[in-house]
Amino acid sequence: MRRIAIVTDAWYPQVNGVVRTLATVVESLEDKGYVTRIIHPGLFTTLPLPGYGEIRLSLFPSRRVARILKDFHPDAIHIATEGTLGLAARRYCLLNELQFTTAYHTKFPEYLHVRTKLPLKVGYGIMRNFHNKAAAVLVATESLKTELMQHHFQNLTLWSRGVDTELFRPVPFRKRPASGPIMLYVGRVAPEKNIAAFLKLDLPGTKIVVGDGPSRKHLMRQFPDVVFAGYQSGRELATFYARADVMVFPSLTDTFGLVLLEANACGTPVAAFPVTGPRDVILPGFNGDLNWDLGRAIEGALRVDRNSCRSIALGYSWEVCAQKFADSLVPVR
Repeated sequence: MRRIAIVTDAWYPQVNGVVRTLATVVESLEDKGYVTRIIHPGLFTTLPLPGYGEIRLSLFPSRRVARILKDFHPDAIHIATEGTLGLAARRYCLLNELQFTTAYHTKFPEYLHVRTKLPLKVGYGIMRNFHNKAAAVLVATESLKTELMQHHFQNLTLWSRGVDTELFRPVPFRKRPASGPIMLYVGRVAPEKNIAAFLKLDLPGTKIVVGDGPSRKHLMRQFPDVVFAGYQSGRELATFYARADVMVFPSLTDTFGLVLLEANACGTPVAAFPVTGPRDVILPGFNGDLNWDLGRAIEGALRVDRNSCRSIALGYSWEVCAQKFADSLVPVR
């Protein structure tokens, strides 16, 4: 299977883990000789998703999605997201009796529950209906697989993640500021990320938020002592990780969290709640700490040897991630 069509509602200029994962995997696959075709919102007329202006919803994409897939003649079709493009591609595959794979990147039932109070049972019913027609559903961690099995998802296949350990690496010299430890959050600044659970903690030191999103202005007003650094990337982002004493991951709804690996690759321990994602990556006392009391998790993470954090990250390769993705695909017929 050398010709792979990937359909995704999440693509550049969006900045998130789904885009980073897909873009890095595609680059690795093409280096191996695969031919890929990305069907993304930039090819369609779009409208911004309410409350998330950077996320664009493709309008009436079915005919063009069908035409692109038909003209490309893919050996395998992967549907990465459950948006309008994902729905259009799924419909095309079912109508033409083509096999396809999907991936469960985002806990939309929890996101919708936070934003709209939609019952989790309803949200999981919608997601289960979308994914259970797939020949394989790619999931990032064992705990997510177990969780989805409890919601009666089928054909679940593990597909872990990677990290660029050349870009994300420790800095030679670190000087702790007199004001105490630097506690860092990296990611979207949005309600479902539960950032206030971190920012409201009464702890000595400096709190820094790297990222942007719909909650940024509100949180800046609510927590005026916090440093909001905005969106960062590349070497600048790596420097924020490397100079932090701990990276705090307060989300309760992520399926993995690439930032966990990026922080560890820079030698920075992670403090998080013991939920899906962190509990698959963080070994308490070795590369961070997990606790339902986030303040205690931070205190525990600050005692971790930074060298052991780096050793965990070195076990996650994008090349292995890309090959596992390719191996998980199925022929369209």
